[in-house]
Amino acid sequence: LLDKYFDDYFWETLVPQEFARQQGLSLDAAKSQVYARYERELGTLNWTDIDFWSRELDLDIPALKVSIRHLIEVHPDTEDFLKFLRQNKKRVTLVTNAHWKTLDLKMNHVGLLGYFDEVISSFDLGAPKEELRFWEILENRLGFDPARTLLADDNAAVLATARKYGLGHLIFKAKSSSQLPPEPHPDFIAVESFHELME
Repeated sequence: LLDKYFDDYFWETLVPQEFARQQGLSLDAAKSQVYARYERELGTLNWTDIDFWSRELDLDIPALKVSIRHLIEVHPDTEDFLKFLRQNKKRVTLVTNAHWKTLDLKMNHVGLLGYFDEVISSFDLGAPKEELRFWEILENRLGFDPARTLLADDNAAVLATARKYGLGHLIFKAKSSSQLPPEPHPDFIAVESFHELME
């Protein structure tokens, strides 16, 4: 729904720069250390836990995010798609791995919350979307029918887990960052724009 450029710039550029400055390291050395820590936490709750990263890197991650909130942007097709779902009386749930502090920052900036029936973070359920347990707990909480549920995501690992759980309709968002070319995935139906689904 949101331009991934904000997250890419934050984690790949700004955080290593700040870590280098604070630790007195070269940027290359800082990137090497920071990226190794990212790799260790990939696919876990810590991956998107900004309190964890504040402790791990000794940086004020929430304050750094606020400092570049002007980069938070909605994809041009997002609002049209959410309106389309509403007009067709679909139940719309935002399920995200984002930490609530990040989610609050982003949603307050872009004003999309009114389009959702529910907003659920993996931190509410105690498991990331990459784990089957997330979908088990989510189904118990929401009572959805997996076979009749559509999940759109830009994370192929999440879609693979959702497929294993039995979600019937999986869409890979191939254009996640405005600064990068589309990256279709061979295992899933891919769209560059949600307008393709609306047609």
